[in-house]
Amino acid sequence: MDQKTLAEALVQITEEAGHAILEIYGTDFDAKTKDDSSPVTEADERAEAIILERLAELGTGIPVVAEESVAAGRVPDISGGRFFLVDPLDGTKEFISRNGEFTVNIALIQNGAPTLGAVHLPALDQSYWGYGKGNAFRRSGAGAAEAIRVRPVDHDGYVVVASRSHRDSATDDYLKDVPVLELVSAGSSLKLCRVAEGKADMYPRLGRTMEWDIAAGHAVLAAAGGLVQVIEGGDVRGDVGKPLSYGKPGFENPFFVARGG
Repeated sequence: MDQKTLAEALVQITEEAGHAILEIYGTDFDAKTKDDSSPVTEADERAEAIILERLAELGTGIPVVAEESVAAGRVPDISGGRFFLVDPLDGTKEFISRNGEFTVNIALIQNGAPTLGAVHLPALDQSYWGYGKGNAFRRSGAGAAEAIRVRPVDHDGYVVVASRSHRDSATDDYLKDVPVLELVSAGSSLKLCRVAEGKADMYPRLGRTMEWDIAAGHAVLAAAGGLVQVIEGGDVRGDVGKPLSYGKPGFENPFFVARGG
């Protein structure tokens, strides 16, 4: 299966999972708390079950690292360097508060890099996907796919997108040295898509994230001409350095900054 075909298949899978999420979104659902203190709902679990089933049906034989499966202790062998990363519902806090900014995410990782990915926003009926440099797209509803790319940076400053639910003083400290024209809040992996489509220039994250949180958005951003780099030293004053990689022990990310043009 070529990259284009696989990416389009991932979009369809995220959209199917999104339909299941919306069925629960309109109900009086309950939220539980996992061992890491993060919330989880029936929507997370149902969406992940659909994604795992559909990925298996593709017949690729590629192992799948999925958030709720990992939480339950089911971690596949990824020593071959090629695996799917799945976050069935990124932005559970946004889902619970019903602000619409939650996403379904699937990415393909090869040798530490996200080579293709799909992000779907069920409540907004929008999809983003990317596979290889120059092949990044978005679609609203049943509309046609539209190519997207990062924008050139305005030298007078940056439009910065920051977490809606996890904004903290470390992010504010980091931005003290950045000429900020506008600061925009957004939830989930939508932040990476905002940079990819040229609506923002930068997304710094100086807090805990897991690989499945951002891999699909990272793939879209990379395809649109952007990049995600580690903030070296894990400090708000650390230098921006090497590209963020995947398949790390424990699947936890260091601090990073996503950039556009």
